[in-house]
Amino acid sequence: MAYDLEEQEQLATLKAVWKQYGNLVTWIVIIALVGYAAWSQWNNYQNNQAGQASQLYEELLKSVSDKDASKILRTTTDLKEKFPSTAYASMGAFVTAKAFFDSGDLKSAKSQLQWIIDSGKSDEYKALAKLRLAGLLLDDKSYDDALKQLTGEFPAELQVQVEDRKGDVYVALGKVTEARKSYQAAIDKMTDKDPIKQLVQLKLDAIGGGIEPASK
Repeated sequence: MAYDLEEQEQLATLKAVWKQYGNLVTWIVIIALVGYAAWSQWNNYQNNQAGQASQLYEELLKSVSDKDASKILRTTTDLKEKFPSTAYASMGAFVTAKAFFDSGDLKSAKSQLQWIIDSGKSDEYKALAKLRLAGLLLDDKSYDDALKQLTGEFPAELQVQVEDRKGDVYVALGKVTEARKSYQAAIDKMTDKDPIKQLVQLKLDAIGGGIEPASK
């Protein structure tokens, strides 16, 4: 096929560009392909990790159902050590904390929740663990430590529970004014259909009523 002068000039330019940058382009393509392959392998690895972790989690649930304390601890330890980046590790720690709490072992229950706070990969799970740990510390009369768990940022969906729990701690400390503010803050964040609104209102009424609701 014959090329006109303009086409020949374009081909010459293309050859010159390829001679100068061809290797670079090739390497970019290779790196991109390697990156894609690595990403695919990572996804496969993650899926494999999640599959294995889910099996351990099912074993943990069965151990809890059987009330096998030694197996519960062994299985949740395996989850946290072998699959710490999966959600199952934190889920397992929650389940184990509840099992320890039910058996009266508050120290071990708190340890499981602390692991989620320190090593969990989900901010939502960490926030929930702080809230639950604050409840255990309240039961243990470690009021200042409970309040520490309730400081900082929390997801919007947990704000009501955080304020309610703060109110409980302040009541235990005898700080009625702070308790009123916390209970009122919780109520202000709820709708009339919220199932715990009446309960929080009863707590507020029990300490002498609240303050003016915050303007919305």
